[in-house]
Amino acid sequence: MIKMSTIEINGKSLSIETGRIAKQASGSVVVTFGETVVLVTAVSTDDVREGIDFLPLSCEYQEMSYAGGKFPGNYFRRDMGRPGENETLTARLIDRPLRPLFPKNYHNEIQIIANVLSTDRQNDADMLAILGASAALEVSDIPFEGPVAAVRVGRINGEFVINPTFAELEESDINLIVAGNRTAVVMVEGGGQFVSEADMIDAIFYGHRSIQPMLDMQIELKQAAGKPKRTVPAGTENGELCQKIEAIAAPLLNNTIRIADKKQRNQSSKDALKTLLDTLGEEYASRKSEIDALFHDLERKLVRKMMLDEHKRIDGRAFNEVRPIECLVGVLPRVHGSALFTRGETQAMVLTTIGTERDEQRIDSIYGEVHRNFILHYNFPPYSVGEVKRLGSPGRREIGHGALARRALVPVIPPKEEFSYAIRVVSEILESNGSSSMASVCGGSLSLMDAGVPIKDAVAGVAMGLVSDGTKTVVLTDIIGDEDHYGDMDFKVTGTKDGITALQMDIKIDGVTREIMEQALSQAKEGRLHILGKMNESISRSRSKLSEYAPVIAKLKIKPDKIKILIGPSGKMIKEISAKTESSINVDDDGNVVVASPDEELSNAAIELINAIVQEAEVGKLYNGKVRKIMDFGAFVEILPGTDGLIHISQLDKERVNKVTDILQEGDDVLVKVIEIDKKSGKIALSRKAALGESL
Repeated sequence: MIKMSTIEINGKSLSIETGRIAKQASGSVVVTFGETVVLVTAVSTDDVREGIDFLPLSCEYQEMSYAGGKFPGNYFRRDMGRPGENETLTARLIDRPLRPLFPKNYHNEIQIIANVLSTDRQNDADMLAILGASAALEVSDIPFEGPVAAVRVGRINGEFVINPTFAELEESDINLIVAGNRTAVVMVEGGGQFVSEADMIDAIFYGHRSIQPMLDMQIELKQAAGKPKRTVPAGTENGELCQKIEAIAAPLLNNTIRIADKKQRNQSSKDALKTLLDTLGEEYASRKSEIDALFHDLERKLVRKMMLDEHKRIDGRAFNEVRPIECLVGVLPRVHGSALFTRGETQAMVLTTIGTERDEQRIDSIYGEVHRNFILHYNFPPYSVGEVKRLGSPGRREIGHGALARRALVPVIPPKEEFSYAIRVVSEILESNGSSSMASVCGGSLSLMDAGVPIKDAVAGVAMGLVSDGTKTVVLTDIIGDEDHYGDMDFKVTGTKDGITALQMDIKIDGVTREIMEQALSQAKEGRLHILGKMNESISRSRSKLSEYAPVIAKLKIKPDKIKILIGPSGKMIKEISAKTESSINVDDDGNVVVASPDEELSNAAIELINAIVQEAEVGKLYNGKVRKIMDFGAFVEILPGTDGLIHISQLDKERVNKVTDILQEGDDVLVKVIEIDKKSGKIALSRKAALGESL
């Protein structure tokens, strides 16, 4: 049974179709907007995955090369390789609003796959993938407490725009993804160009209003083509065991949850669990995993009760208080810029490397090729949380946190026209107890300043939390790991003193109201300004010059007709200069030359060689030339690379010359003086006679 639902956005049709393709999946839909088409499938196994206490959900997003009429760029010319950064980030976007909406006791594996089948290179497929994932779950038999939908919000000339095109985003000062259900916002991701808190709130809830028709579409499809939902297994009856655990463990945990030091608190929790197991004895030995889960549920309950009823946090801070901060810059001797940012028990060492144009990141996607001159990488080694794990390639967490930190700093990075260097920032998390991505933002700002990158302003970030029981609510500034784990929201906000540059919000409850979000953003601003004040005590503006170890980039302009001469046959000339001076030399069609060298001495040497090649002949100046061709009336002499002049036979000597070959032969070196340059033709008249007796 084929069913379709359609609405219109910005004059373009948005449609969801089900029942035509991929019918063996638990649920499948095709979402089309403009000429961008995404197939989204949802499948759940029939069997429960035993031995787990979490939702085994995996979300995948694939941008197929054929969608953009391209061949894959890899050797095998296949699409199914390691996901690119954008694919990984979009997969996270799909996962985050969906994960809280599955029943707690549902432990069957679920896989959602979104394939981009076609792109018009105007409309991004990521929002369609989120919409399609929710719709596929709605029409499937998989238990799901949806629907949800998402839109991208832009702002052009003060007016909000829903799902702007790539071209429109270039003109927008906001790029915000908003996901929500009927009553509230459930996820926010994006940023802006120093946007005020009030304007960002308006953008978020403009987006929330705009998703309502997309929720109606899904309800319509579910009513027409939805399958009956599976029965969710009832939870194990363990009331008596819960009472025993609470009686034994609650007094122990009441002390544990008030220990500020993370390691000591974790050890105290382990000791309390061991005491509980020992007290329960052999009778409950076979239920160890169940007891462990109930123990941590009790710990969560007690932490939340302490915050809501006693108005106390785990580490004793006020709800709007930021942890102690230490900022150090210039901590490593040879790197171009370095900073060590410590906030409580979270510490990031952030390093900046300055490079040249050839160091830029090339990104090839179905939307075309782009070059990125500002790169930010985030590393989270296991020792940062006292664990032992195999080191591997970056996972979704590392990629996601790095993308957030990069988005936070992009608005302050100088444009390429003003600062032609490539920039790479690496955040090494040395210690973590919450908000390590925000430490990366703060440390990144400090490191860039230390390197001498002329950023527009300092950027800081803070992670906000929420605990709510439906009647009582507290908003927490600068959350630690346990407050994130036991709380209801992780809301990261970054910006300068003038406004917000990036946002990321995930929640574990049904949604967040406007009032809560306004309070969170207000507290976040207060916290951000406090952190910026601490950062400014360390370094308040970028250093006046780049690190002495950074490459030197020089620019010069040559005439377009000299480009071919500078490059030489098969690039021979420019390659020789590059080799001699260890420099990278790039020249464009307009004659703009960029020379990137390891140091100033080599830079000056490269420029000198370039100027020698492209210099113009001057009247009255002496040149040591080479005879290229002999004619009856004179000799043609190359006085500069690619520049010839004529010595007329009358200008060969002070005495009369009968034959040119009496004086010169092809290949001879000869000292000449320029006596005339024709203004119209540019022809150069040379004289050997005028140069006799002179020297260079």
